[in-house]
Amino acid sequence: MSDATLSRGARWFHALAGETSGKAPVWSGDASLGGETAHFIAVVPDPDNRFPRATDNVVGLEQGWLLARAVREVVAQDKVSGTRRPIVAIVDVKSQAYGYREEMLGVHLACAAAVDAYASARDAGHPVIALIVGPAMSGAFLAHGYQANRIVALDAPGTMVHAMGKEAAARVTRRTVEALDALGETIVPMSYSMASFAKLGLLDQLIEGIDADAPDAAQIERVRQVLTEQIRRARAGGRDLSHRLESAAAQRNRAASIEVRRRLAEQWDAV
Repeated sequence: MSDATLSRGARWFHALAGETSGKAPVWSGDASLGGETAHFIAVVPDPDNRFPRATDNVVGLEQGWLLARAVREVVAQDKVSGTRRPIVAIVDVKSQAYGYREEMLGVHLACAAAVDAYASARDAGHPVIALIVGPAMSGAFLAHGYQANRIVALDAPGTMVHAMGKEAAARVTRRTVEALDALGETIVPMSYSMASFAKLGLLDQLIEGIDADAPDAAQIERVRQVLTEQIRRARAGGRDLSHRLESAAAQRNRAASIEVRRRLAEQWDAV
């Protein structure tokens, strides 16, 4: 596969981790980062996948189980060695795979296995960093990236976090794409821009000035520095995800969510 036909996630895997001996649809491998060894994982297109709905960079049955295996192998190996390698999830996933066979064979279980593996790695002391270089959509992002200690993203065209694609959301809400964009200017969760997503307190850093499709050496090094710093912060912080509700942005734009959580905890503890 030539560089011109690689997905964005595959290009960034090559840029940060080098070549891979693995096969599609999940690439996984070690590389040096900030003076230590980190493990990089990416979901890439698989034109020969046996499931027709899962040939693109999506999370289907095989992708979910392979993600879970890749993460759990790192945890198992490091439990023996005593190290705790950072895990970097390179996120460029368009969706979970929608298909009759996927639903019948339990795509929800495959995605849940990946979620559980990432959460278990984080709980075991592995700094898990999600680097969003493309779309981070729906259940695919929940399975690959959302359980990270820290989430960073390139501020570039084509990067977004959302429940569904813009055209689909426009149809569901019976709006034009233009009207949906206008709505996103006033209702933060409806926006498709990474800058707006950052206002929810879920993004730890937005990396500006990076060519997401063809980064030069200086830009790649800049991303490496960001990852290294976020690994340091992850190790210094807690292993849960409570910090996502503690930032000024979250306090301002997720006040209702924070209050609901407070009341739920209060009632739960009262039982």
